[in-house]
Amino acid sequence: MPQLLTIGETMAAFTPNAQGPLRYVNGYGIRTAGAESNVAVGLTKLGIEAAWLSRLGQDEFGVFIRNQLRAEGVDCSHVIFDSQHRTGIMFKETGVGETKVFYYRENSAASHMTPEDLDPQFFSGIRVLHLSGITPVLSQSCKETALAAIQLARQNGAMVSFDPNIRRKLWKDVDYAPLIRSITLDCEIVLLGLDEAEALFGIREPDAIFDTLFTQGKAKYAAIKDGGNGALVADADLREKLPPFPCKPVEPIGAGDGFNAGFLAGILQGKDVVTAGRMGAVCGALATQTPGDVEGYPDAVQMEAALTGGSVTYR
Repeated sequence: MPQLLTIGETMAAFTPNAQGPLRYVNGYGIRTAGAESNVAVGLTKLGIEAAWLSRLGQDEFGVFIRNQLRAEGVDCSHVIFDSQHRTGIMFKETGVGETKVFYYRENSAASHMTPEDLDPQFFSGIRVLHLSGITPVLSQSCKETALAAIQLARQNGAMVSFDPNIRRKLWKDVDYAPLIRSITLDCEIVLLGLDEAEALFGIREPDAIFDTLFTQGKAKYAAIKDGGNGALVADADLREKLPPFPCKPVEPIGAGDGFNAGFLAGILQGKDVVTAGRMGAVCGALATQTPGDVEGYPDAVQMEAALTGGSVTYR
């Protein structure tokens, strides 16, 4: 039985075989890309059962995504294949020190998720529902699905984890800040970036952010992610700044989802909030050492070695 359920869109991601503008690229690899499924993969690598729910197109890309996630151990048993809408895709463009993303996801299968896609029985037994701020802005029906999922999680005694994951390209000319702020304050676990906290609450000072989450919201655990500067973690009794875990970055995409996976794994394993934060820092850092989102996420042995200062024997 999955301990964590996550819901959101995953796309087929085309990654170029060379740096520079895509007009000069003539070869691509293909991977999966989705904030929520990344978290599910990160958890399963650490030995925690996780499920991912979404809609995929009844097409080759949809089957590819399902197969890839299932191969990582993610429960995809409630994924819906939609014969009327296609799987979303995206292209990465890489350059020196930067990565651009081009989305082709409008009217995708995932954007047509509805509350009716949620099997109430599937929520029985889960301990955490994890969502991101991407899903509620994909469409009105996705917003309704996310809010319905939160209700079902509460009815089954599960905590709700939320990463605002602000994507301005998806917001276009609509201000979704009030919606994302409302969901953030309604969740027991909040995982947000420092810039996102400023965008949602107009504050950048960590203690003020934590005060907002714990007094105005329902937060029991919170983490503020600040990239190469590390992270800050807190619960009702403790607040601590954590340094970044040493790494040799290749690409930053996937680091935030990796932090989320490590942090949630720690909470689900009964660790204190500082240890959970350290686990998040390890996952986030190792994610940056590969060009894909999830390939660098550690397994349980690598995580233990990182936490204890040990090493893994490879040969």
